[in-house]
Amino acid sequence: MTATSTEHTYTIKEAAALTGLPASTLRYYESIGVIAPVARGESSKHRVYTEEDMNLLVGVACLSATGMSVSDMRRYVENGKLGAAAASQQIALLNARAGRLAEEARLVELRQRYVKIKIDYWHAAASGDEAEAERLSAQARSLAKLLKPGK
Repeated sequence: MTATSTEHTYTIKEAAALTGLPASTLRYYESIGVIAPVARGESSKHRVYTEEDMNLLVGVACLSATGMSVSDMRRYVENGKLGAAAASQQIALLNARAGRLAEEARLVELRQRYVKIKIDYWHAAASGDEAEAERLSAQARSLAKLLKPGK
């Protein structure tokens, strides 16, 4: 007796649920070349995602979650097909994204500090501690300057 092995496939709805990308985004990524055209069912002509497709989609979803642009994702996927020959290009793309994420993290940390200062300010104001409220207000103004665009 021979065991038949059939690879598990996924509908677009299942692929969307597993990757966190809406079905419309999956179709869009296919239409603009971020991912290769997906096989279609013989009778239904609906998209049929393989395990290999899903592995790629999960990777693309992760890149998307970092805020990587569609053009950079397309370039990353294309470079990936070249293997080690494109390593320096892949590293450059990822280093650029890492730098932007580090800057975003820095800004989030500043915003968190600002909110904390404002909470402390309102506690001081509510308790009638005018000196502390003024000190915190000055801190908030200084921090707000760092949060202006271009800083």
